[in-house]
Amino acid sequence: MNPVKIWILASRPKTLPAALVPVTVGASIAASEGAIDYFSTAIALLCALLIQIGTNFVNDLHDHLKGADTKKRVGPVRVLNAELVSVKQMRIAIFIVFSLAFLFGLILVYKGGIPVLIIGVLSLLAGYAYTAGPFPLAYKGLGDIFVFLFFGFVATVGTYYVNTLDLSLIPFIASIPVGALITNILVVNNYRDIDQDKFAGKITLAVKIGKKNTRYEYTFLIVTSFIAPLLIYFIGKQGLWILLPYLSLPLGLRLIRMLYIYTGSQLNSTLELTAKFSALYGLLLALGFIL
Repeated sequence: MNPVKIWILASRPKTLPAALVPVTVGASIAASEGAIDYFSTAIALLCALLIQIGTNFVNDLHDHLKGADTKKRVGPVRVLNAELVSVKQMRIAIFIVFSLAFLFGLILVYKGGIPVLIIGVLSLLAGYAYTAGPFPLAYKGLGDIFVFLFFGFVATVGTYYVNTLDLSLIPFIASIPVGALITNILVVNNYRDIDQDKFAGKITLAVKIGKKNTRYEYTFLIVTSFIAPLLIYFIGKQGLWILLPYLSLPLGLRLIRMLYIYTGSQLNSTLELTAKFSALYGLLLALGFIL
């Protein structure tokens, strides 16, 4: 396989909306207030993508080293498990990607100061600690909380802050559906792999609470995401455009049904559609703020 295609595969492009959505929503809120900084937004987007890709690389490496990825894997191809790259090559790639994220992040630190530096360093550490280090979050049932906090709250509110250098309630509320729907990407992934993870000793939240409660978690996060626009409408005194995300409700209901009836490799389509759903919802929410 072409090396470029291998590294694109390793970056898991179908998961990258997890980096794009919170930045887009945070910037759209700033734009609705007439405080958009396009350069800062572009750098924030680049850093978010690099951290997401770096986190995916770390996940690939340490799931491989810990034996969580095996030849019986039913999910998408992992480059180390498929022997497309070596452990040494992946370690080098992780160093390069995280270093680039830090260097570009310094541009935002120049504008936003110490708070932005703290956010950036914590994001990099969390991306590494997701599956690596002495306390890998994904192996301790904390992956869902990590994703909700960093891809919802930190990324959305952080983007708003680097644009406005201010904080307000609306970005906090908007970060809830963003984080919830991105978390559901992980929920589907862990739901599909629950038996394999249990065998490998990877104690995800899905392993801890079981398949039935994992389906409840997925449903709860989707329902929660559709409460937020109403809160923003009434608390933030936004126009009716902020209710645009409700156009994606039929897809959300379809996804819940898919999770209840699909098994094994069938859930790969649910995973892909969950990522697309989070992107669609985020785009509609961002558009609602701008309009």
